[in-house]
Amino acid sequence: MLRRVALVYNETGGAWDHVLAEGSLVSMPRRTPPGMALQLNQPVLVPVVSEDVAVDYAIALGGVRLAPVVTGRSMLVVPLSARGTVLGILKLLRLPDRAPFDESDAATLKELAVRAALSLDNARLHRAEARVATTLQRSMIPTRPPQIPGVQIAHRYLPGDPKAEVGGDWFDAIQLPGSRVALVVGDVMGHGLHSAAAMGRFRTAMQTLAALDLPPGQLLRHLDNLAHKLGDDHLATCLYAVYDPINRTCELASAGHVPPVLVHPDGSGELLEIPAGAPIGVGGVPFVAKTIDVSDGSMLVLCTDGLVEVRGGDIGAGLAALCGNLIDPRQSPEQACDVVLKRLHSDDRKDDVALLVARFDGVAPSEVATWDLTVDHREVRRARSLVREQLAGWHLEALSDTTELLVSELVTNAVRVARDRVQLQLIRVDKLLVEVSDDNHTRPSLEPAEQLGETGRGLTLVTKLAERWGTARKAVGKVVWFELPLPHA
Repeated sequence: MLRRVALVYNETGGAWDHVLAEGSLVSMPRRTPPGMALQLNQPVLVPVVSEDVAVDYAIALGGVRLAPVVTGRSMLVVPLSARGTVLGILKLLRLPDRAPFDESDAATLKELAVRAALSLDNARLHRAEARVATTLQRSMIPTRPPQIPGVQIAHRYLPGDPKAEVGGDWFDAIQLPGSRVALVVGDVMGHGLHSAAAMGRFRTAMQTLAALDLPPGQLLRHLDNLAHKLGDDHLATCLYAVYDPINRTCELASAGHVPPVLVHPDGSGELLEIPAGAPIGVGGVPFVAKTIDVSDGSMLVLCTDGLVEVRGGDIGAGLAALCGNLIDPRQSPEQACDVVLKRLHSDDRKDDVALLVARFDGVAPSEVATWDLTVDHREVRRARSLVREQLAGWHLEALSDTTELLVSELVTNAVRVARDRVQLQLIRVDKLLVEVSDDNHTRPSLEPAEQLGETGRGLTLVTKLAERWGTARKAVGKVVWFELPLPHA
């Protein structure tokens, strides 16, 4: 089966519209000249179409009325073949009063068909690559923002001009220990499948490094070193920010990225001055972080340059508009995203747009309890007592037995390996979050139950009784955490 994609004919050559239409599907039996050209992948020259051949040809096209129009003409059928694949055919018919096609015509038109076939195949491969790149990029971009205590997050991604290739924009929100959250926006330079694949590598590496809980400046340095080790020839701009809802601080570092905008609770916007650094992949340039205090109700706006670049203008004009009274801090992040895109985005923009808006609500001091413990096994009993008293103060006695048991196991493990410091922290938000930190970098691992003796069953209990749990390295040491759902009122 073939689809007719183009049709041109002389108006005096007869009525063709009744059987030939662009876009229609046709079958080509082997016995017809087009069918032979498809099967043999060679030009087929018919000096004069006989009545029998014309009838077979007309029937194949679905209209016997075409036979009289074809009879007596000269026909040349040339396959459209590229890279070993026959994509279609080029059929030519001459008027009866003209000289028939000859071998010279066939050779000339075969060369024309080869060039046409290569152009068609290149377009087909380009479209396939664009679809793969788009699928790859979309599969690696978050579809819904995570639910993290103390912060509300919304994001948007808009592709650029459909005629252009897909870009390498990405964003992320990663939950860290202590109810902190890492906010990421990046942009791989270039377009196409390779840029989308590079974006996937950068995003995966970023998530892995974020799990190590590195400071923003160090994280970007590790990401830059990793890009060189992998031999990645793509450059990427990136902004990495860590918000602490308990201390109400935000630490940011940039790798040549568009600076973020902080919208204060009164609605005024501030373009944050962060050391710009250089794009990931350049190498040899330090990444300097900056820490700012943020008030509850503030919003942080992160975006890629596709949002603020104005054709024929400076990027500063777009940033100035973003810093204007564009966002009402009383709005939700979802509403803020809609407002920003409505005001700043236009249909004639060529580049992709990634936008992430985070509202900082903080965690009230009354919802956090922190204790420093000494490296002494007697502290395990004290930890249970502290947990019991705190949960009673929060009216969460229903969680006391399970929490005490799990805290006892984790503090016992921490005291066994710590050198100088152990810390216990309880956070009550939409769940109960418990963290036990120590200054030993070695993270515990969950062992099969049949391989355990009388000791080493602590993490097995955590796995069975906690809703979620995990472990992560910190700048100094590690943290083991677990979550329990709050009882229904």
